[in-house]
Amino acid sequence: MTRVIRIGTRGSKLALAQTGTVAETLRKAGAEVEIVTVTTPGDQSSAPIPQIGVGVFTSALREALLREEVDVIVHSCKDLPTAPEPGITLAAIPPREDPRDALIARDGLTLGELPPGSTVGTGAPRRTAQLRALGLGLEIVPIRGNIDTRMRKVTDGELDAVVLARAGLVRIGRGGAITETLDPIQMLPAPAQGALAVECRDGDVDVERLLSSTVDDEGTRAAVTAERAMLAALEAGCTAPVGALAEIVEDLDAEGAVVERISLRGTAAVEGENGSVDMLRASVLGDKAEAAQLGRTLAAELLDLGAGALRGTAH
Repeated sequence: MTRVIRIGTRGSKLALAQTGTVAETLRKAGAEVEIVTVTTPGDQSSAPIPQIGVGVFTSALREALLREEVDVIVHSCKDLPTAPEPGITLAAIPPREDPRDALIARDGLTLGELPPGSTVGTGAPRRTAQLRALGLGLEIVPIRGNIDTRMRKVTDGELDAVVLARAGLVRIGRGGAITETLDPIQMLPAPAQGALAVECRDGDVDVERLLSSTVDDEGTRAAVTAERAMLAALEAGCTAPVGALAEIVEDLDAEGAVVERISLRGTAAVEGENGSVDMLRASVLGDKAEAAQLGRTLAAELLDLGAGALRGTAH
């Protein structure tokens, strides 16, 4: 009898869309799959994400996996704690969607066209800090809710704009509402934004082999590994005001041959004097095979610049 692989997911529109892409890849490889919805405490709470911590979205899925109620779980990779989870393997990181942030503003406006005093909604301390650092005189409003709820705040006139992950909007078919995709020079995305994490139980060799051979993308894994290693070394947590973006670039080695390297940029927001926000920035270039070390190197540069103030903000 053919084994049916049960894939656990949160029940939101975005989570189901993300899980659907993984399920489709497995089906194309000949696997039989079933999608199982798991309710998490985070889905039942209206508290701000920094208060409850993104771990509430992953823990319920992991518990279902360890109880053998499901065989595979799919997360937004940026929600995944950086510390390994006993008994669980990160078996695959699929090809990444566009990792950048996106603006949805009234009247089709871009960020630079919003007049001073405009209200911009976001639930992320990282976005809040970077928006304030741009010095555009915007009023940043904390918001919570799914993508549709946040977008409705603009269409209903409650806010002038919201900032969301471009990947999520595209995955649920709402990319057409984007009025500007924000350049990483303006706003670096969250570490691992736009990427998915697919986990299975340690020792479930058949499922792990299937996921790694059909779902995993080597370049995405290297980039995400570098970004998450930077976050882990900062000891700041996934809701901290930290941005990172790793990109695979072509370079020349000492013999003039073309090689792939990782270009990694990072930023951290720390409180300056008089309540101001200082944006610390650094970048590094290194071999793709040394992704994790590259992330730690960049974190060390940011710590030298003063990012140690973020330590202890993890949830």
